[in-house]
Amino acid sequence: MQIWGPHALDETTVVHAGGVEVAVAGTTGVTVTPLGEGVWLIDAPEATAAQWRVPCVSTAAFWTPGSGTRWVPPIWAAPLTARLTTGSPVVSLVGTACANVCTAALAETVAQVSFTGGLIEETGEFVFTLQGDGLRIRLDVSERPYSAALADVAAWWQEGRELPPTPLQARLPAYSTWYSMHQEVTEETVEVQARLARRIGCETIIVDDGWQTADRARGYAFCGDWEPNPAAFPDIAGHVRRVRDNGMAYLLWYALPFVGKHNAAFEHFEGRFLRYLDHMDAAVLDPRHPEVREFLIGRLAQAVERWGMDGLKIDFVDRFATPGGDPAPSDGADCVEVDEGVRRLLHDLDARLRRTRPDVLIEHRQPYTGPGLWPYANMVRAMDCPLSPQENRQRTVDLRLIAGPVAVHSDMILWHPDEPAEQVAVHLINALFSVPQVSVDLAAQRPDQLAAVEFWLGVFRTHLDTLQLGALEPAQPEHGYPLVRAYDGDTTIIARYAALPVDVPATGEVLVANADSDPRVVLYGEGEASAEVFDCGGTLVSADRLRFDAGARLVEVPMGGLLKLRRD
Repeated sequence: MQIWGPHALDETTVVHAGGVEVAVAGTTGVTVTPLGEGVWLIDAPEATAAQWRVPCVSTAAFWTPGSGTRWVPPIWAAPLTARLTTGSPVVSLVGTACANVCTAALAETVAQVSFTGGLIEETGEFVFTLQGDGLRIRLDVSERPYSAALADVAAWWQEGRELPPTPLQARLPAYSTWYSMHQEVTEETVEVQARLARRIGCETIIVDDGWQTADRARGYAFCGDWEPNPAAFPDIAGHVRRVRDNGMAYLLWYALPFVGKHNAAFEHFEGRFLRYLDHMDAAVLDPRHPEVREFLIGRLAQAVERWGMDGLKIDFVDRFATPGGDPAPSDGADCVEVDEGVRRLLHDLDARLRRTRPDVLIEHRQPYTGPGLWPYANMVRAMDCPLSPQENRQRTVDLRLIAGPVAVHSDMILWHPDEPAEQVAVHLINALFSVPQVSVDLAAQRPDQLAAVEFWLGVFRTHLDTLQLGALEPAQPEHGYPLVRAYDGDTTIIARYAALPVDVPATGEVLVANADSDPRVVLYGEGEASAEVFDCGGTLVSADRLRFDAGARLVEVPMGGLLKLRRD
């Protein structure tokens, strides 16, 4: 077998997974086991790398967990890395009509691994190169939908693991203070927004940065001691109790790795930093030191144990990883690898929090969303993309495809005060297949804006099982998922983000959300169904009986509106 490109391997053993030749470096003890039609497990416990190539026929996209462009990269593209603190060990080459061409995943979820995928320009073939210390590879070259191949990877990662169940509360709409208030949070302002958020259908409030400092410079110089700002939160336990008495769960934000230069902890832990970040006025603590872990666990646990919080928003876990390579451990460290220190930190924090609150809520966010962190978080959020609904859609769908049991949350949804209600609905529809987090000043919203929010949060809640737990089929990843479908045994929900036709299933209830400015929705199906059209605020616009025996049917659904189809 000829090996191509800058990632060529030496001293390889060639094995066959169906029609694919796989070169494995660094070992001769390789086993290949069929897992299903077109799916193979390649077990090479002593291997350092593996490489294979597939014909680039009818290919459309190269899917990776990190969102961004879906271009088919050249062979000289930079490798993608995954480790406990960032990324997920899976990639997928996607063909036309969303067919899987080749999906590759690794079982390793803690140590660093790398994926390189690229096109050989001379032959039109696509080369996969995987590197790590010991490889257990799931190779899928079946021609089923790529979304099904990725869902099976997530199920494979979950096999044999006892993970805490995800509480229902983690899947209910939430309100965040970050975009709406930034650091200007007080007991009074938070309680006002919590009451208003509860009225429109939110059941959790997440209080972000600002609770721990009187500084409003939006840096991190005052992170690390993690005590409430007494001027803004003079009685934080009483404040939390009042919010919870109103029916809202309460999460509090922590920038886990950071200790700012204006905190007592900064001087105490000097010499146990991974690095200092000048632009953030803060250092990154080294979790390989047991006293660092003990300190952080004690500070974060008091939010649940003393103040009565329902959980934590744990931010910046990815910053534990040092660009260019982690430094060697200093004296007093009890493990060599930073990721192992992070794992011990999160494991021990989880164990302590669950002693007080067994159903504790923990939020992580992109890019630290991989399967190695599933035991320690039941909520994962899309990376910040304010006022970018298309980006929010792509990021939440990317997360949903491989999130396993964890509830996927949108980035916080905000809009300009003058935004039309229809566009407010579009923001929400772009997060339809995740848990929506809203972050605007609810006291300043017009009645029509609030009506749109309340209507669509009602859709989220009513159809939670289908939207979050049903099978997910996002179309055309190369175009940012312009049509997304979720379904279970009874209901199909389709979101239309571009002027594309919609195939209507022959059975069950069907909902079509229109986030495109073109109201002309073309339907293809069989038989007949009752049809109701609602505008962005939930007002019934039309009701009719549709017959599909004449071919395509055209239905007017306003932007931000909803079509409901019911079979007899």
